Amino acid sequence: MDAKRTFDILFSSMGLIILSPVFAVVGLLIIIDSKGGVFYRQIRVGKNVEDFPLYKFRTMYVHDKDQQLLTIGDHDARVTKVGYWLRKYKLDELPQLLNVLKGHMSFVGPRPEVRKYVNLYNDDQLMVLSVKPGITDWASIQFSNESELLAQSEDPDNFYINELIRLKTTQNLKYINNHDLWVDLKIILLTLRKIIVR
Repeated sequence: MDAKRTFDILFSSMGLIILSPVFAVVGLLIIIDSKGGVFYRQIRVGKNVEDFPLYKFRTMYVHDKDQQLLTIGDHDARVTKVGYWLRKYKLDELPQLLNVLKGHMSFVGPRPEVRKYVNLYNDDQLMVLSVKPGITDWASIQFSNESELLAQSEDPDNFYINELIRLKTTQNLKYINNHDLWVDLKIILLTLRKIIVR
């Protein structure tokens, strides 16, 4: 077992134990706020182009008629009141500690996409799928305001496909070509700082 996987197992396990009271409180708030389950599961594409279920806290109303994949702006009508705060402070991502523990993901690595967008990757962009996806990466830091950028676009889906995917995969490839445990720790610390100052 390499150092990265050892780090992932150790800290995802610790995180799930230490944050279990947070999971309980968040789960209760989600149930009180709107009908539906506590968790949301979405199929993403991981290493070697294999699908896996990515876990999040549910932040949207269930059975919303608008099932588009992108969240637009800070006040997307599909997002619940509690969901807004969970998204703002990235708390909706906490269940991905389960993905890390199971080995679907790592703490640091390219953010996994849905199949719809992966099918549009060119050969260079497909290299992103040569490593395990992560909870955070350089692109997550650079585009922490992604939903706001999409809200400013006249055609968010087209902007995401033709601009953001290209920019994000460029950052992903930068990580793939230069990463080690120290780089991972730097990305984690920068991500936490981004969340704190929001």
